[in-house]
Amino acid sequence: MTGEELRNYLMGIVHNLPECPGCYKYKDDSGTIIYVGKAKNLKRRVSSYFLKNQQSLKTKILVSKIRDIEYTVVRTEEDALLLENNLIKENNPRYNILLKDGKTYPSIVVTNEYLPKIFMTRKINKSFGTYFGPYSHIPTLYGLLELINNLYPLRRCNDKITKDSITSGKHKECLEYHIKNCKAPCVGRQTREEYMRNIEEAKEILKGNTAELERKLLEEMKELAMEMKFEEAEIIKKKYLMLENYQSRSEVVSRTIDNIDVYNIEDNEKVAYINYLHVVNGCIVRAYTFEYAKRLDETKEELLLAGIVEMQKRYGNETKEVILPFPVEHLMYYSNIIVPQKGDKKKLLELSKLNVMQYKKDRIKQSDKLNPEQKNVRLLKELQDALQLPSLPMQIECFDNSNISGTDAVAACVVFIKGKPSKNDYRKYNIKTVVGPDDYASMKEVVRRRYTRLMEEEKSLPDLIIADGGKGQMEVIREVIEDELHLNIPIAGLAKNDKHRTNELLYGFPQQTIGLKTDSALFHLLTHIQDEVHRFAITFHREKRSKHQIASELDNIKGIGPKTKEQLLKSFKSVKRIREATIDQLADCVGMKKAIAIKEELNKEKK
Repeated sequence: MTGEELRNYLMGIVHNLPECPGCYKYKDDSGTIIYVGKAKNLKRRVSSYFLKNQQSLKTKILVSKIRDIEYTVVRTEEDALLLENNLIKENNPRYNILLKDGKTYPSIVVTNEYLPKIFMTRKINKSFGTYFGPYSHIPTLYGLLELINNLYPLRRCNDKITKDSITSGKHKECLEYHIKNCKAPCVGRQTREEYMRNIEEAKEILKGNTAELERKLLEEMKELAMEMKFEEAEIIKKKYLMLENYQSRSEVVSRTIDNIDVYNIEDNEKVAYINYLHVVNGCIVRAYTFEYAKRLDETKEELLLAGIVEMQKRYGNETKEVILPFPVEHLMYYSNIIVPQKGDKKKLLELSKLNVMQYKKDRIKQSDKLNPEQKNVRLLKELQDALQLPSLPMQIECFDNSNISGTDAVAACVVFIKGKPSKNDYRKYNIKTVVGPDDYASMKEVVRRRYTRLMEEEKSLPDLIIADGGKGQMEVIREVIEDELHLNIPIAGLAKNDKHRTNELLYGFPQQTIGLKTDSALFHLLTHIQDEVHRFAITFHREKRSKHQIASELDNIKGIGPKTKEQLLKSFKSVKRIREATIDQLADCVGMKKAIAIKEELNKEKK
């Protein structure tokens, strides 16, 4: 099928699509589903993919792979949302967002045995027991298990215990019984009814329903005290205090906030991070952060909606209230959607934001360790976004001058490619046309020479020029780049404060301060570029000044040319050692005639 025939075939399908809710599937030439989408109006939504003026680069790539279109009509937009989620899970299309789920996070399981056990696991098998979690914050998981073990001495052995095995006496007390970690229900020292009551109370703790359990314990403690059963009351009191202590540590907001879900989202160009909290009686009983790998130009609303559907399918909460950072359409799970502006619910949203930001930071750190070059590209992308540059600043050049009262004036240019110094492209410049200490004129000369040369040799120009200085240096560079050479190269400046410390990034004409934290990785990259150009310029200036000082003494001696001078310096290392050497020592290096001339001339200079 030719390109024209294919387009006619696809547009024939599009024109016949119904104007109602549903899901659509795009297939490639092998019949594989490569994208699944939902729509309030199927015809309008699918048609938008084939409007060239509205296509992003990613969408163009997707459309170029489409060879067939299938669709399913449903009654409501909510049904379309659920169907889309199921189809994505079933077919894992290449161009749909991919859930990167952190499946190794542990959960707590209550087994479906005659005498159930409670322990941590990373394997999920719904037929094996009831699961709580997963817990992305491991200390929370261990805290819960410790609380349950302290409150209820449940069995920890791996024996297969049944009603018949207990009746027939197949078991005996183990070490856990003797150290009082278990009450040995396997031999009848604890009734199954009491054991199961402990299990049910432990489940309530895992669900976060600690307030009701506290109330029951308090009532039981008072009843025992009234009956003069003080030892038993003391045991209940210890449980009550343990539960109260745990409650005080886990409570984050007022207990009036009960049975509510909280979501927040952060994203970048490639990935979206979503945090989910479930709050009961002011306590977070479930906290989970996960990520979606972006495939097309999905909005935050679409990504957050996908995350909410995923969490609802996983946990099946009957919660009616949800806190979100912004409104989300077609959210059928909740009767009350809140976007708080202040108060305790706003604090919960901020806590969720804190969790998702920390997760994002940790993931970026892990990625940077595995791929350092990716870190540099990410920082360059940050710089592009901060300055709103037309392209990624893959090649950055920075200039600096160095002189002492105008003498031995030099300048340097350093080049960073992909965020790393490219030392083969560094350049040194002797100032030729400027007399006296004039930094602005020196900068003009060097910039003019640098880019005139690059243009003549048809070499690549930088994506960004950084001036080691503030507004003045930026302006003189602009005069050369734009007014003289008619080039369009972005120019930024690194300005210093009163203590001569770089504290801000400038950009644009008139110059504007770009808000960058001075402890950020991007700011460290910029100051590294600045430090490197300082080092390179100062090193070159010292070399020139040293050569100048040496030349002033040896160049005035008649009969001593460049080769002889080089030979002397190679043998004696400095003019001071040449002056201190005897005539015989000098003669061994350059001959007696030159040795006498050198000694006489240096003695004259000394006098």
